[in-house]
Amino acid sequence: MAAINLAKQAVISPRTAHLSSSSTCHSHTKPLLPPDTVSSKRILKYREMASPECSSSGMTDSQPGRIQRQVLSKEGRTKMNPTSDRGFYSSPRFVTHVDDQFIATLTDLYRERIPDNAEVLDLMSSWVSHLPAEKKYKRVVGHGLNAQELARNRQLNQFFVKDLNEEPKLESADNSFDAVLCTVSVQYLEQPEKVFADIFRVLKPGGVCIVSFSNRMFYEKAVTAWRDGSDYSRTQLVKQYFQCIEGFTTPEVVKKPISPTQSSQNSSPNPLSLITNLFQSASKDPFYAVVAYRNFKPIRE
Repeated sequence: MAAINLAKQAVISPRTAHLSSSSTCHSHTKPLLPPDTVSSKRILKYREMASPECSSSGMTDSQPGRIQRQVLSKEGRTKMNPTSDRGFYSSPRFVTHVDDQFIATLTDLYRERIPDNAEVLDLMSSWVSHLPAEKKYKRVVGHGLNAQELARNRQLNQFFVKDLNEEPKLESADNSFDAVLCTVSVQYLEQPEKVFADIFRVLKPGGVCIVSFSNRMFYEKAVTAWRDGSDYSRTQLVKQYFQCIEGFTTPEVVKKPISPTQSSQNSSPNPLSLITNLFQSASKDPFYAVVAYRNFKPIRE
């Protein structure tokens, strides 16, 4: 996925906003490039992108929310297109960046993990949040880089525009949210350690953070450590983002990789059908999510 003008960070109601052309670290869109094939050399290169020391600050006392180590090296944070994200996302994109199957899986996960009447923060969002339509929430706050996209999002009660790569601190009070979400956008964060530390800060004790992603991206805007990785290494990277912050629970991985359709498994083998199913599966977006909680995972009936 420099000081920022605080006047541009004001919280805006999506129904009364004066629309602007500023845009965010981003959200949901089909990538311009197909899923990449990762060679062993690229995997080795990815490993080199991790911070070489990954050492803690030497402090031994417990300080929940502190950054215990840096996950990315300086090179791992770089992008092919180093220009401002605000400019890149200045034009609204009223599209979804993943397929319907991915969205349905994500909505089911939200239904399962986010409690009723929750206060929700949707980071790096867009014109849709994929929350279950039938559930009631106390409030849903959106964040992004494009005010026009956010103003179109009917699930938001309010939103704010801010570039987290310039200033990774959220404009929210401590212990504000029951859930923080980030959908197909974590790959654009240049300072993920600071962002995840602030996610911890704004979560209530027992609050959940759900980071979902696929193999889709704006290639030129993804950080090198993500761009040159595989689906497996990217999952491990997000796990490390949680693990480098003291106080998060052990990250859980939820995945739904690309696989042949169920129909091929329930019928007699047919070479032509198998080939057709393989082509259909290859066109689908694999689903990955990493989930962690602040301090503890609540037990819900």
